[in-house]
Amino acid sequence: MRAQRHRDGEMYMGRRIALAMAALAIVWQATGCGRPNPPADSSVPAVSAGKTIGAALLTQTHVFYQDMVSALQEECRKHGFKLILQYADFDSSKQNNHIETFVIQKVDALIVAPNDSAGIAPVIADARAKGIPVFTVDIAAHGANVVSHIASDNVMGGELVGEYLAKAMGGKGKVAIVDHPAVASVQDRVAGFEKAIARYPDIRIVQKVPGEGQRDKAFRAAQDLVQANPDLNGIFAINDDSALGTLAAVEAAGAQNRIIIVGYDGTPEAREAILKGTALKADTVQHPKEIGRQAIQAIAAYLAGKPVPPVIPVKVDIIDQASLKAESSK
Repeated sequence: MRAQRHRDGEMYMGRRIALAMAALAIVWQATGCGRPNPPADSSVPAVSAGKTIGAALLTQTHVFYQDMVSALQEECRKHGFKLILQYADFDSSKQNNHIETFVIQKVDALIVAPNDSAGIAPVIADARAKGIPVFTVDIAAHGANVVSHIASDNVMGGELVGEYLAKAMGGKGKVAIVDHPAVASVQDRVAGFEKAIARYPDIRIVQKVPGEGQRDKAFRAAQDLVQANPDLNGIFAINDDSALGTLAAVEAAGAQNRIIIVGYDGTPEAREAILKGTALKADTVQHPKEIGRQAIQAIAAYLAGKPVPPVIPVKVDIIDQASLKAESSK
């Protein structure tokens, strides 16, 4: 038993040392190897300028997050903040380690886009217990005490594409959802979509399949969905990677003339598919740069002792082929 306690102690100390070393590595990366920090915006109170913000984000491969990061960086420069970026790559353990490292490093504020909305709560609670304010972006954290959540109005976004799909189907038929149930923002989208579909008694949601927000997984899930439902008329894919994976599956099955797809994000690739007249007919458009700007502005206000609303909703829009053509002709 004594030997077991000794081994447990060694494992614990090893984990703490590893996290401390990771913190040092992140600090070295954040300093930019001697690159000077940009001058602080003179309009920012001295209490805020020079602070370090840690951002634990879901992924860096998605255009949405690339755009949001661009705005985070730009807004941090305006406020004289140092921004340290870490990406979970859809790995909850990796994201938890990033947040633990930020806590060891004693950053002044944390931005988190959770990989797992429920599973992230304990590590956020630890950060708050250490006095670090936490702000979530895009994806909410269930049961976590965050200062503010900055995100698209996802219920409205889901409702917009649900209404579009229902009308495109003539108010009747069978629809399915390529889902990602672990993510709170996705479930808001699905709730909005279901709210819209509920207004049409002759439309039935027949199946939900997990695509996990990734194109390859959505492709496989949609393949199974189309094969299992030969009379399917419409599919809601919860983001554009899911929509484009679903589109590939629908086209591979030769079902592009009977199945209408609606997506979510408004990425350049999805816009191109909509313009070309593929089975992907409409998208809810998010504004990730605005989410990034609002997040840093909320942090600056909080660090300056100003009140910050617990939820900061960012508007969404809808696009289809007609609106994109009108946009390009301006």
